[in-house]
Amino acid sequence: MSSYSCGSDEISRESRHEWSSRARNQADSRGEWPAPSGGRWAAVRPSVSFVSQTTPILDVDLPAFENGDEATRRAVVDGTMRSLATGFVYVRHDLSEDLLDETYGRLADFFALPRDRKDRYTVSGANGQTGYTGLLVETAASSDVPDWKEMLNWSAPVPEGHPLRKRFPHRYGEQVLPDEDLPGTTELLMAFHEATLGLQRRVLRILAVGLGVHEIYFDVMLNDGAALTRALHYPSMDAAPGDEHVWAAEHGDINLITALPRATAPGLQVKVDDSWVEASPPDGHVIVNTGIMLDHLTNGLIPPGIHRVVADGPGERHSVVQFCHPTPWTMLAPIPTCVTPENPLRYPTITASDRLEQVIWEINLVESGRRLD
Repeated sequence: MSSYSCGSDEISRESRHEWSSRARNQADSRGEWPAPSGGRWAAVRPSVSFVSQTTPILDVDLPAFENGDEATRRAVVDGTMRSLATGFVYVRHDLSEDLLDETYGRLADFFALPRDRKDRYTVSGANGQTGYTGLLVETAASSDVPDWKEMLNWSAPVPEGHPLRKRFPHRYGEQVLPDEDLPGTTELLMAFHEATLGLQRRVLRILAVGLGVHEIYFDVMLNDGAALTRALHYPSMDAAPGDEHVWAAEHGDINLITALPRATAPGLQVKVDDSWVEASPPDGHVIVNTGIMLDHLTNGLIPPGIHRVVADGPGERHSVVQFCHPTPWTMLAPIPTCVTPENPLRYPTITASDRLEQVIWEINLVESGRRLD
């Protein structure tokens, strides 16, 4: 089984064209680019009866890529690149189950606090980059109806005086976490953040090999990067203020890749060929989806994973995701191996910071100028 490489002879021109065409077609219908005639989409509560039960998302073995022979490594790369035509892949991980249990338990305790206690951890001007974000704030760029969810956000700090902290204070500010109510929370959540970020760095090495660049190509982008970890609580839809709300409307993430180690209930659905597919990973696997910045770097060959979160009946849902971002001053220019006669240059160069700022406004997180009140 041969590995995928955008500019390599290891994969035939015909196969590469078939994969890139599929990815481009999906990217062109991904929901945010281009917008349909008439403007933004209306958020409509979906009927799960229309959801496909056959998943094209593949599962791959990260430790096998790192420890296996060359044939095994190629098989993992091939499976990953095939699966990412959907924007999603299930990756067998080696994260500590004890760390996951403790983290999810602590976060459930936080979201169970009275609202006035949670509101104390809201950070003015943070634009959803640290601290608490309440219900009915974040709104998908494709919607005018806010999501029925609340969030706790955190990232790893950089030293005082670091140039990134001076240039991007809202990305590298002081972290605000609920130690006053739940002692030891910062230490626990930072341990989870670092473990998950290490996993994402390893997954990106698989992608680098598949894209025909050096295995540590993405490592450099992640040095002091602004990876953001976000705990999400989706209350029961019975308590939502109207039928127009969903847990999270259709959207694509802005970053390189996103990791979801675990969720307490189903609800995550992936858009594949205009159908919705339930995301149901095997035990011991993390869900990884691709973002807009990776789409940009790969010149549209790896589309962002379009997804939504919807409830199938009463009950709440907890999950924790981590958005793997490059350092904000990274120049997002399409990788040369991904620009071919069959896939000519599509995107101009833009900084990661500028692209993120565009999306933060679109999803209603800019406090001083919210798109929606």
